[in-house]
Amino acid sequence: MKNWLFPTLLACLATGALPASATDDDKALLKKAKKIHEKAFTVDTHADTPMLLSRGGFDVTKENDPRTTNSKVDYPRMKKGGLDAIFWAVYLGQGPRTPEGHEAAKQKALGIFDAVHATLKSTASEAELATTPQDALRIGKTGKRVIFIGVENGYPMGHDVSMLKKFYDLGARYMTLCHSSNNDICDSSTDPKGAEYQGLSPLGEQVVAEMNRLGMMIDVSHVSDSTFYDVVRLSKVPIIASHSGAKAVCDHPRNLTDDMLKALAKNGGVVQLNLLSDYVKTIPPSPEREAAQKAMLEKWGVKDRRSMMGAMSKLSEEDQKKIRADFMELNKKYPVQLATVKDAVDHIDHIVKLIGIDHVGMGADFDGGGALADCFDVSQYENFTIEFVRRGYSKKDIEKIWSGNFFRVMKAVEKTAPTEMIGK
Repeated sequence: MKNWLFPTLLACLATGALPASATDDDKALLKKAKKIHEKAFTVDTHADTPMLLSRGGFDVTKENDPRTTNSKVDYPRMKKGGLDAIFWAVYLGQGPRTPEGHEAAKQKALGIFDAVHATLKSTASEAELATTPQDALRIGKTGKRVIFIGVENGYPMGHDVSMLKKFYDLGARYMTLCHSSNNDICDSSTDPKGAEYQGLSPLGEQVVAEMNRLGMMIDVSHVSDSTFYDVVRLSKVPIIASHSGAKAVCDHPRNLTDDMLKALAKNGGVVQLNLLSDYVKTIPPSPEREAAQKAMLEKWGVKDRRSMMGAMSKLSEEDQKKIRADFMELNKKYPVQLATVKDAVDHIDHIVKLIGIDHVGMGADFDGGGALADCFDVSQYENFTIEFVRRGYSKKDIEKIWSGNFFRVMKAVEKTAPTEMIGK
């Protein structure tokens, strides 16, 4: 397929007009991909959209410009991109690991849950909460968008394991054990201080057992390699990596090694592909951008980009707006070089060749940094199906990638939940 397809895809689909240079094979491939994408039930397992909802002033029912609003997900763009369902993450950056810090994080997390539920209540004609695959398929038939909830970072539960049931009762169906720093549950893959527990802490072992009991999926994105192996050893059900990639394709600590992928497959789990460009492809450094970013971070008293999210949680809303404006200006002056759909599907290819088609899906991390040059937001998701078809994936394979594999894991985990909690 020629390179014209990606930059002009949406226009072509909307008008049916193809360049004169398009061959009959090009036209047939595009037609086949469009048909598969329309019929497949598509799921993205990780987006940080609730951060926008909880700030206020963001209308998820309108098509927002991703360049000016820095948002990648709303209902119109989900429809445009053929995305049926998405997991919204209740995300908390890592803060002080003290009783006061845990309590503050818990209250913030509950506030984010409230924002999600308030949004769904006010937009009930356009979207609905799902807690099971069956819910999702039922809602999808009505034409509404399907919203699932996950929790990113176990920090807000503190040492209170009973909070897991609270999160579950509020609709969460997975929890990412940690974020970019170690917490009281486990070691993170990116904490500059290194490992504290060499995997899960004793509290973390309790968390794994309780999540298994509840029927709540354990998410190992962000965790250290040793934490990953502890979870695989202890979990009695398949696990997920809601937004990760293959380390053999892009050598980043957030990605999974081949041995980890093999262990994930043996566990019956699934890895959902993250579209944050730094995790997709090693991007050549830009000295000008790095210098400008360093100066901007120093202005706000932050040493690196990784610690910015945690620092922002301590600032006033007004200062947070100023930081976001600074980042938008930085991106405008020194644009980030982005990976492409082809680069991302290289991860899918590697994983499929290594462990088979049954253990991979999509989890872009939109609104949390995810973006590709030719899949900048959810409106361009059909580009993936085109690339899957171009590389020879069958309709059945593509349906597994888009939701089949993840729903298989979700159903397997759900079986461990008490009967009265299923679909709650």
